[in-house]
Amino acid sequence: MGKSIHYTIEPPNDFEQLLTLYECLGWNSLKLTTNDLEQMCSQSWYAIYAYDEKQLVGMGRVISDGIITGIICGLCVLPSYQSEGIGKEMVNRIIQHCKRNRVIPQLMCVESLETYYETFGFKKFSIGMTKSINR
Repeated sequence: MGKSIHYTIEPPNDFEQLLTLYECLGWNSLKLTTNDLEQMCSQSWYAIYAYDEKQLVGMGRVISDGIITGIICGLCVLPSYQSEGIGKEMVNRIIQHCKRNRVIPQLMCVESLETYYETFGFKKFSIGMTKSINR
């Protein structure tokens, strides 16, 4: 396709791009602002970004204690860039970062993505639960 994707831990200069990505995916039900997203990323233990030239097309991050467990969250790819291996590359880079730091990668996902993550060696081990709060 001619797309040359660049992966980096450098966050975007403009978090408006990440807001656009979240909104394209229907992920902004909490009405997050660009400041919220910037804080979310900067406070993550690890974050990786995928760019097509200067356009942010994907992102994934890990929240962790840095010792035992790292929770992969927010893995997303712009719809027009999905199914091109970008998510796969980001997951592999996240796993490698966790391995280098001896942190066990874990995640929660919707059932429809279970087989996708199994291809990376993830196995179901628990029941995830959530509690809604007013924001």
